[in-house]
Amino acid sequence: MAHPKRKTSKQRRNKRRTHYKAALSTVSTCPNCGATVLFHHVCPECGYYRGKLAIEQETAS
Repeated sequence: MAHPKRKTSKQRRNKRRTHYKAALSTVSTCPNCGATVLFHHVCPECGYYRGKLAIEQETAS
């Protein structure tokens, strides 16, 4: 099995890893209530998805 002849420096290692980063998730606003919603997800506030009621929300009394 091959072994490195020289130690890889921190600078060289970090240069290689510059493109490893987490992507931000895309969010939009719900057209029904205006809450912030992830794309392709039902709105947690009003229960609507693409203009149609998807989930009946329980009313807090």
